[in-house]
Amino acid sequence: MTTVQLEYVVAVDTYRSFVVAAEKCFVTQPTLSMQIQKLEDELGVKIFDRSKLPVVPTEIGIAVVAQGRIILKESGRIKEIIAGHKKEVQGTLRVGIIPTLAPYLLPRILTGFMKKYPKVKLEIWEHPTEQIVQLLKQEQLDCGLLATPLQNPNLEEQPLFYESFVVYAAKTNSLFEKKYIKPEDIDARDVWLLNEGHCMRNQVLNICKDKFTMGEYKNLEYNTGSVETLKRMVDLNAGYTILPELSLQDLSARQMNMVRYFKAPEPVREISLVTHRFFIKQALIEAFKKEILAHVPDKMKVQKNRKVVDIIIEK
Repeated sequence: MTTVQLEYVVAVDTYRSFVVAAEKCFVTQPTLSMQIQKLEDELGVKIFDRSKLPVVPTEIGIAVVAQGRIILKESGRIKEIIAGHKKEVQGTLRVGIIPTLAPYLLPRILTGFMKKYPKVKLEIWEHPTEQIVQLLKQEQLDCGLLATPLQNPNLEEQPLFYESFVVYAAKTNSLFEKKYIKPEDIDARDVWLLNEGHCMRNQVLNICKDKFTMGEYKNLEYNTGSVETLKRMVDLNAGYTILPELSLQDLSARQMNMVRYFKAPEPVREISLVTHRFFIKQALIEAFKKEILAHVPDKMKVQKNRKVVDIIIEK
């Protein structure tokens, strides 16, 4: 039994395809299949049921794959120990980030991070929260930058900062006349929302008092996954939306005049660095975390007088 064979087994379990697993492992499909067959012959069991598509592990195969994942994690710690001893930050870090955060945080940190750590390769994907969580559990991502808490026992969350929600209101909207907003001022009939599947949509609905009535009033349902589109809809079509504070950085003076903050305790989203609980690339994670915190305003690092809005719809 070799770690290479275990890597192939875990890859097939992850992708449920010998062909795709071979591509991800940078070997030919016959080579991968032969090594898994050798391992099955050695163990005297079938790890995968090849008669089904997609391929699935057998009952005993499920246990073998689970133990294989543990062995690979523990063997990976040896490299972490050596890297820590040499005080080197190197390797590949695969990051998932939600689309409502990516364009406002990543441009601040990427150039500086890559200059400081030239031996690190960053691979970044923008996905909704649910997809990032699934990829973390499948070990296709090393970490995620997500709104939390997720309440998932398989994941570890390191809160980084607390980003305020703000109201962005057209001059024709009654909220424009207010200096500060209270949650009970929010009327879901006029709010422009992200489409379903985005955790920020749920958070905005949790702020709104009549959170489930919007469909009864609007005769236009516009589905978007872009915070920038929400701004434009308010600019051109009135109403209002609720934005994360980092998205305000490029607003003009006229647009900033349309921004209204909430009264304390301000509703905020907690942004965390999320990993699988057996994650091993600690040096990489710490370096990435340090770079993020260096570019986040100090006031966002404190939760005082702020209320974290749940990402689950309140019933």
